[in-house]
Amino acid sequence: MRFNVYPAIDVRDGRVVRLAQGDYARESRYADAPLDLAMRYAEAGARWLHLVDLDAARAGGYTLAPLLSRIKAQTGLSVQTGGGVRSEGDVDAMLDAGADRVVIGSLAVARRDMVAGWVARHGAARIVVALDARQAADGQWRPATHGWTEDAAETLDALVAFHAGSGLQHLLCTDIGRDGMLSGPNLSLYARLRTLAPTLRLQASGGARDADDIAAARAIGCDGIVLGKALLEGRLGLHDALALDDAAASGQAPPC
Repeated sequence: MRFNVYPAIDVRDGRVVRLAQGDYARESRYADAPLDLAMRYAEAGARWLHLVDLDAARAGGYTLAPLLSRIKAQTGLSVQTGGGVRSEGDVDAMLDAGADRVVIGSLAVARRDMVAGWVARHGAARIVVALDARQAADGQWRPATHGWTEDAAETLDALVAFHAGSGLQHLLCTDIGRDGMLSGPNLSLYARLRTLAPTLRLQASGGARDADDIAAARAIGCDGIVLGKALLEGRLGLHDALALDDAAASGQAPPC
């Protein structure tokens, strides 16, 4: 299976934004319209897009179905998308709008058995569980829910073990402390998760700055990486990121 690069588009109030460490009060806005940005990523050679409804992540009620449909119709990108999934009806609506994978966060923590049932019914290829976590004072990693505004009681390790044992294929994990901070991905966290659940296809998210970060995530066993702020602010070119992706697929050394 190839390593995938996922350019991310986070949408709030219809605009492309990034949050610093998941804080809705620390928002950076960007000039591109979401559809225009998706088209530019597709033209650069991207195969996948990671699309997030930040309004729905906090309040529920996925609002990006019209945008998702336009992205699918006009770009040819495969799209994994989430934000505000509260029921299986929400999953069905996203799939009907064209989602290739539905990303489920809060419910994968609060109603984990129900989400495991959805994986069984819809197929493991169609569901991504997103466990976005913070390290507590006691050293334990715990997922945050409802747009990262609440911390779960259950540990990240316990939830990862449960979902891996329930047939999940795709896990996205964000170190919230690094998200939007351009401080590098938390490689030790991902190495730990690879050891804990080696059967999962793990997507790294949070902090990626450059090609070296992508190569490092791939080297420790991640199957993909989500890129947000580094692309939006021109610190990393998508062509360079995809060149690493292509080199990994062909078994060649990445270009200098």
